[in-house]
Amino acid sequence: MFLRVLTLAGGLTGAAGLSQFPEFSQQYVQRLGGAVDELSRFVDEFDADAAGLGLSRAAALADLEAGGAMGAARADTMGRVIARHARLSEDLQVLEAAGPFTRLHRVGHLGDAEIAAKVWQAYRPALPLTFEGVVFAGAGFLGGLAAVGGLGGIVRRLAGRRKAASAARAA
Repeated sequence: MFLRVLTLAGGLTGAAGLSQFPEFSQQYVQRLGGAVDELSRFVDEFDADAAGLGLSRAAALADLEAGGAMGAARADTMGRVIARHARLSEDLQVLEAAGPFTRLHRVGHLGDAEIAAKVWQAYRPALPLTFEGVVFAGAGFLGGLAAVGGLGGIVRRLAGRRKAASAARAA
């Protein structure tokens, strides 16, 4: 009886947890879009400054590096900004093209730690009333049932072997 209650609790925990994925991923995509917009502004301004001087982006970065310690530090920072902008832009493009179910398959594109931390900080779990929320809740419930039920089965088998071994030694 206890194992059944524990298995049901595992199923409910899985349902509650996985049902939150569609909304969390939606909020992640919204924050990702804001981050890409802001980074685009910086990269566009840098490119415009470079073009105003008749330089390509790479040439402008090289020119900054040659300008002493501050220039080299600024070139390094700008290089990281440009690389992050490219990575986040790709993630945004992939996630905007994906529906809530496909986002689970593309979960690797939800991997920016800074954005995920901000989403998690502001996120408030809620009862999912959308179709995808219900499907994720059902999948989480079944996954939780399977996980706890599987562990319970292993524990029962081990306990049964111990009892059998004890009975054989006693006989």
